[in-house]
Amino acid sequence: MLYKIALLLIVGLPLMLLGAGQYGILKGQTPEDLGVTDGRLKAPSLTRNSVSSQASRYPDHPQRVYAQIEPLPLKAGGALASISTLTRVLNTLPGVTLVEQRPDYLRVEAQTRWLKFVDDLEFWVDPARSVIEIRSASRLGREDFGANRARMETIRSAYMAEP
Repeated sequence: MLYKIALLLIVGLPLMLLGAGQYGILKGQTPEDLGVTDGRLKAPSLTRNSVSSQASRYPDHPQRVYAQIEPLPLKAGGALASISTLTRVLNTLPGVTLVEQRPDYLRVEAQTRWLKFVDDLEFWVDPARSVIEIRSASRLGREDFGANRARMETIRSAYMAEP
């Protein structure tokens, strides 16, 4: 009997998760407070499932140190050239959908292949610092095992490789 329960858990649970993902159950809800407010992107998540180049601007935040990531430098052509380059880079990544585009801001959804989890990515040109502030956060879960940081570093590498 214990063997059958173990087999059911080992085989059944992953299949149930895969099915839930394929039906969009693991997608989560789009946060209503995305965007730039008073020169800030949304604060990092309270759990270890986000990164933000503005994490240090939230000194009492419990994930301030974990969430900190460097912003992107502007390209020589300025904000418009930088956003254009970043848009080209994002359009080459699998599972990434550009949701909102303005001359100084991009909002992107990144969906995982099998379970269809969605992460929200934001990029904003901060004219005071002459950088592109970045934020990436999972909609669901408490831990992303470094997925948001890894994705942002992949984007950084591709962005920096562009002229």
